[in-house]
Amino acid sequence: MKSRRDELIDTALRLFYTNGFNATGIDKILAEAGVAKMTLYKHFRSKDELILAALERRDETFRDWLTSEMENSSPLPRAQLLAMFDALLSWFEGKAFKKLGFYGCAFINASSEFGDLSHPAHHLSAEHKERIVAFIETLCEQAGATEPRKLAEQLALLKEGAIVTAQVRGMKEAANIAKQIAETLLEGAGVPAPKQ
Repeated sequence: MKSRRDELIDTALRLFYTNGFNATGIDKILAEAGVAKMTLYKHFRSKDELILAALERRDETFRDWLTSEMENSSPLPRAQLLAMFDALLSWFEGKAFKKLGFYGCAFINASSEFGDLSHPAHHLSAEHKERIVAFIETLCEQAGATEPRKLAEQLALLKEGAIVTAQVRGMKEAANIAKQIAETLLEGAGVPAPKQ
């Protein structure tokens, strides 16, 4: 059974993600979570603290999901890198996080609502993106890329572009287009497709 704190975080995450951080009021979160204001302030001193807790939860669940999808796709690092785009398609189609659906990236959304680079929510969003790049870089190294960090940044940029395109234009197939470009990048980075 979930603790009151976890219930608050999960409810806040869902509402922040679907409705926006600034547009979601504390009263709405309390009503949906079925908790009293005193309970909220027992766990969080402010809405900002709750926002950070929700983003931390999303960071953990999203990275766990994405890395599992990639690692479980194949034993080959090259195939795992390409599986990132298959995972994105599943997310764009609303299959990955059934209770949340797809409303773009919570971290892109947070960084746009909290534009100051020094704001804790913006900073946490940047950390999330860096953790993803670091994971991709490890796979690029394992795949034998000539410049693993450069390739990781390129693939991460493709990932981000696909997410924004899917959100802004409703174009789910952006994941497949990005995957095709990724195959070309892998080839150019010394990670060719295995010979059949």
